[in-house]
Amino acid sequence: MASLTLDGLTKSYGDNTVVQSVSLDVKDGEFLVLLGPSGCGKTTTLRMIAGFVPPSGGSIRIGERDITQLPPWKRNAGLVFQSYALFPHMTVAENVAFGLEMRKVAKAEIGPRVAEALRLVRLEGYGERYPRQLSGGQQQRVALARALVIRPDVLLLDEPLSNLDAKLRLEVRLEIRALQQQLGLTTVMVTHDQEEALTMADRLVVMSEGRVRQVGSQADLYERPADLFVADFVGRSTMIAGTVTGPGAFRSDGGLTLRCAGEAPQGPATVALRPERLTLGAEAAGLDNHAAGTVSFVSYLGAMLDVHVRLNDTDHVVAQIPNRADGRIPAVGDAITIGWPASACLVFPREAA
Repeated sequence: MASLTLDGLTKSYGDNTVVQSVSLDVKDGEFLVLLGPSGCGKTTTLRMIAGFVPPSGGSIRIGERDITQLPPWKRNAGLVFQSYALFPHMTVAENVAFGLEMRKVAKAEIGPRVAEALRLVRLEGYGERYPRQLSGGQQQRVALARALVIRPDVLLLDEPLSNLDAKLRLEVRLEIRALQQQLGLTTVMVTHDQEEALTMADRLVVMSEGRVRQVGSQADLYERPADLFVADFVGRSTMIAGTVTGPGAFRSDGGLTLRCAGEAPQGPATVALRPERLTLGAEAAGLDNHAAGTVSFVSYLGAMLDVHVRLNDTDHVVAQIPNRADGRIPAVGDAITIGWPASACLVFPREAA
């Protein structure tokens, strides 16, 4: 196993720069997730690490070894593609063995290593089957075994769960995380699925327009987002546009006066509110910020309820509350009090949007 270092990694196609000077340090054995919307540069970054896309600038090191100019097969990085990329005419065992054969591993060693890789992904006894005889989850495991069998220094995962249904996705992501921890594999995964990223990562990298917006733990990104983009992209937030009028004071465009913790420069700004930080009913009246509103919509999510509350013609907020068996579910049209502490207000200058 080894660490991975990206230093000023850049990729341009003509005048279009899709990755802009990305620098990251991935620790030995760490699971790092690149998270961002489509087109943000995360997959291009991963493919530069793998060697399938030549960088326009910067460098890539695995441990102390500079691999920037090496072809993919000399980097000792295992890659699991989004589409699995299994050879349909080869058996499971032949697919897993392919990378070893390309590396001229002795035939006597290939069989035991293939068997070990299939055991790791719980596919013992499947070696003679063909990909068409497997479920989507099993094909994904074969692709993972093929990446692991070469004993990579770094494991690269490109949207590995996107082709699975929701229930299977949950199961397989837990399996991948457990296997990564068991093997101590330095791993970089690309995804646009926030729940997937939050569940699997040691650290997350949020990207937008080819740039890194923030690097940190799940709590760092959710509780202390670096800018309005991160606050909006990671988790869910209600956005209230307005102006910082003084220390800890904010006035919304709709006329709400709010108290906010922390310091923010005076001028146009946006307040982001996480839905679980909001309180409904009589308890709300004792909080730093509270207002009367009208329930405009209720989303029934099983264990939780999303209650949309209109405060005036401009401002509305969403509160997420537990669905208690003994509690009455708010109805559309109900008059209700909603409140939140000053610490719940995440304030960002308007130009940060």
